[in-house]
Amino acid sequence: MQRSNSGDVRYDDPWYDALASGWGESAGPAEAAVPARRADGADVYLEVQRSAAFQEVRSRYRRFVVPAVAAFLIWYVAYVVTATTAPGLMARPVAGAVNLGMLAGLGQFLTTFLLTWAYVRHARLRRDRAALELRWHAQELARGRGGAA
Repeated sequence: MQRSNSGDVRYDDPWYDALASGWGESAGPAEAAVPARRADGADVYLEVQRSAAFQEVRSRYRRFVVPAVAAFLIWYVAYVVTATTAPGLMARPVAGAVNLGMLAGLGQFLTTFLLTWAYVRHARLRRDRAALELRWHAQELARGRGGAA
């Protein structure tokens, strides 16, 4: 972020094209509020986004996240629907005062922790190294074109 001579704030962000409507516009002309676009920085990131390595990282991410989210949502909806449509089943005692509904509810927490652990492990083993290499590649490209990453 830089201050111009007129006191307005300029953003040095290659993705920043214009202010969102109604957010931070000055009273002056609209053209003065929009900083000049740095095509070199944007081109670097577009080049990286189009690369096969980036597409592979995104593909690995989606192959894990989409099925995991779908399975968790199905499990959660099944728990809620069963609790509301079959209260007798959920009230069935398992051990002492513990019933099936309580075990299923605790299973929701357990599932959340297991899914978080699986996500972190998957990211560490299958995506982090490739993402870090992409990051370094993008920074090298930006330096080579005179931009800052």
